Amino acid sequence: MNVKTVRRQEAGVTSVVDCVGGTPLVRLKRIFPDSSVRLFAKLEMMNPGGSMKDRSALYMIEQGFESGLIGPNTHLIESTSGNLGIGLAMVAKIKGLKLTCVVDPKISKTNLQIIKSLGANIDMVTVKDEQGGYLKTRIHRVNELLGQIQDSYWINQYANEWNWKAYYSTAASEIMEQIDEKIDYLVCAVSTTGSILGFARRLRETNPHMKVIAVDAAGSVIFGGQPGTREIPGIGASRVPELLSREEIDEVIYVRDLESVAGCQQLLGQEGIFAGGSTGSIIAALGKLLPSISPSSTIVTVFPDRGDRYMDTIYNDDWVSKLEQTGGALV
Repeated sequence: MNVKTVRRQEAGVTSVVDCVGGTPLVRLKRIFPDSSVRLFAKLEMMNPGGSMKDRSALYMIEQGFESGLIGPNTHLIESTSGNLGIGLAMVAKIKGLKLTCVVDPKISKTNLQIIKSLGANIDMVTVKDEQGGYLKTRIHRVNELLGQIQDSYWINQYANEWNWKAYYSTAASEIMEQIDEKIDYLVCAVSTTGSILGFARRLRETNPHMKVIAVDAAGSVIFGGQPGTREIPGIGASRVPELLSREEIDEVIYVRDLESVAGCQQLLGQEGIFAGGSTGSIIAALGKLLPSISPSSTIVTVFPDRGDRYMDTIYNDDWVSKLEQTGGALV
């Protein structure tokens, strides 16, 4: 199988943030039984805060301290659809920092409650932007708060270079320790594009011919697509992130919300992995990709978060039924 084990260091753990990272890389043999490709998934939902965003939250805050941009009295502000907010709230709790998360109605009830329980302030925007999403509205609100809150600092995951560097130096490096065969394809869901670029840049150092496949939501404008309604948070965006480096991405596969739901159910039913919406999008995208690639290919993908944050949406029959009845767009 050519997968090596990365063991966590148990001694010297002094807080929950010391447990970020060291997630397993699992070979998936059941999800596509008619394909002979070697498919490996990095299970980022096993980070303590429940998602890959624990890594970028910790890295961006620690780098902020080292650079002097963040101090003991800094009030952090960030626009988030949920997972980064949880990661930031967890790290801010340990570091003794104040945090305000600017969110929108698409955030899951569970994520919202977790962020509140960790002590962060919530600022909810309710007006959609001209692209039909809330991202531009959230960014506008962030800028208002920066002018109102003394000693405030915007994490700005869409433009912060420490975002991609977090994945380059941690999760991607772990993959290189966990697998010793050539990687032909990297398949990642996108929003800020920080994680896909961090993974791609590190893995291409030893796999220069690797193809990078972005999985985006139908209705996202990241790669020039037509704006549209999207109901699943954490994938896609209603503005182009400053971090985007289009020339480093070979192909984009678009996935509709109902396809993402089906992907989540397929993964749970065949691999027993209880994952979130962006992971379902990856499964749907892989189903579209596999027929067009060599059956001897090795694919690495990343499963960003847990499914328990989506119990009131993706794993809720009533919610899915309404999505089906409205053609994939909830009001």
